[in-house]
Amino acid sequence: MNSVPEAGPCLAGFTIGITAARRAEEFGTLLTRRGATVVSAPAIRIIPLADDTELERVTEQLIADPPAITVATTGIGFRGWMEAAEGWGLAESLRDTLAATRMLARGPKAKGAIRAAELREEWSPASESSAEVLDHLLAEGVEGVRIAVQLHGATTEWEPVPDFCEVLRCAGADVVPVPVYRWEPPADRGPMDSMIDAIISGSLDCVTFTSAPAVASLLMRAKETGLLESVLHALRGRVLAACVGPITAAPLEELGVPTTMPGRARLGALARHVAEELPRRANRIYAAGHHISVRGGCVVVDGEVRQLAPAPMALMRSLARQPGRVVSREDLLSALPGGGDDTHAVETAIARLRAGLGTPKAIQTVVKRGYRLALDAADCSDAPSRPPVQPPHAAGIGTPARSARSQTIGVW
Repeated sequence: MNSVPEAGPCLAGFTIGITAARRAEEFGTLLTRRGATVVSAPAIRIIPLADDTELERVTEQLIADPPAITVATTGIGFRGWMEAAEGWGLAESLRDTLAATRMLARGPKAKGAIRAAELREEWSPASESSAEVLDHLLAEGVEGVRIAVQLHGATTEWEPVPDFCEVLRCAGADVVPVPVYRWEPPADRGPMDSMIDAIISGSLDCVTFTSAPAVASLLMRAKETGLLESVLHALRGRVLAACVGPITAAPLEELGVPTTMPGRARLGALARHVAEELPRRANRIYAAGHHISVRGGCVVVDGEVRQLAPAPMALMRSLARQPGRVVSREDLLSALPGGGDDTHAVETAIARLRAGLGTPKAIQTVVKRGYRLALDAADCSDAPSRPPVQPPHAAGIGTPARSARSQTIGVW
């Protein structure tokens, strides 16, 4: 693992969910060094290439009937393919087969992996764009040409690479997809279920995605548990969906979820982007002479992080949803974890909230009506508004319409 440069605690008080299966520890370190609290729940399980019988079958098929052109889309995928072939005793035969083909590399990492295997690429686009690779192939004509395409992940309806293959097929090519790094849902669904609950409750400020399969897996699990609409509602609202690039973001955007991403699809860039975006979007409330910002799992008062127990935190979220408005005891009771029908529980939680904030006057009692944050609505300065949410496409989960942004294979 490369060393990570020190960074200031600009994410202090923010809680961020990580769905990555690969390099999750490294990504978590990038965020915690900036002050964030990290919750990790891998959304996918990568099938080891050496155990992947489908990849072994395709490799044997290509050796027996070689392609004229081979497209390498990712460095790690191509290297993994060669390493797996070594374990099967097919490395030399595969290398000889590929050496006799015209090899195209989507970007510098794929090019580096090709050369590390003592092979040579014929061409690679400066843009690292799958669209440019596709245009290059179509321009020279592919009718009747056998083309092997090293996929960057699973071949599901959520991912753009199958579209790449389908366009080539429509142009008359004989396409052989090479399925490296297929994924499955995690064996233990508990952590992902907990993250789904945290998204819905608002105890996360942000959830990060570094692959389209991770998005698909989380959405599929939410659908299985009957929580899909609640998850989408939260992601369209206060929980920020941060994606490594447009390919990863595409399934969410097809469902009307606004996303944010760095200019370059890299892990470090995503961490820096989150560190810039979350403070910028954080709500800011001025109550009883104090600056208050409500985060997923805490409240920041005058720059000091105040950790609260679940009950007072739930009431703080309810009060901050419409700062200055009176919230009835009944509504606050329904917001408490576990519910109940004794409004005395609200009074107890309010007392704990006042003590936890260290600013008792920030929570004002309105006799016979309920409680409010002690400010006028005009004094509340929310974070910049998020982009307007578009209604979901009719395609829905499992059959999303294709986005025009799905033209670049994102990988880091």
